[in-house]
Amino acid sequence: MKILEKITLIIYSNIMLILSVILCLLIFGWLDIGLVGDMITKIIVGETSGKILLGLSVLFILLSIKCIFFDSTSREQIKERQGVLLENESGKLMISKETIENLVNSVALNFQSAEEVTTRVELDKENNVKVFVNLIVNEEAIIKDLSANLQARIKEKVKAATDLEVKEVNITVKKVAPRQQETE
Repeated sequence: MKILEKITLIIYSNIMLILSVILCLLIFGWLDIGLVGDMITKIIVGETSGKILLGLSVLFILLSIKCIFFDSTSREQIKERQGVLLENESGKLMISKETIENLVNSVALNFQSAEEVTTRVELDKENNVKVFVNLIVNEEAIIKDLSANLQARIKEKVKAATDLEVKEVNITVKKVAPRQQETE
């Protein structure tokens, strides 16, 4: 969040707190509504205070419209969500998360005991890659060996294809699929 948005949020929160406290005091009868009405009238009718209040109101309206309709995420944050941007002397290369996910899926499906694979990739600001793999394996799978081999192979393949280091490969075996009976 940008500093202007933080300041606006703090001021807005304080105004809402004050208005809520005044409203509660009015409802409980601990504050006279005539007194509050007179104070508001003096603030609005006063030449200087009225102009200041009008300026603040317009400012808050504009800031509210900005916060409601315009996204505050920067282009860099959007790029981080989309993939990894690599640069060299020849130019730039964007490797999307989908590319890495497809690469991981193809590696996992090359294992005979892997039936179905879904993958999610997380990237941080330092281009560290974390891979989350959900597997459905067949009943002949030796899960411990499969996961160790799969983790090593995914790291190798992603490194070879993208030159990115995979920090973690987290595997979840969701289900063991029973063997399909052959019908004759």
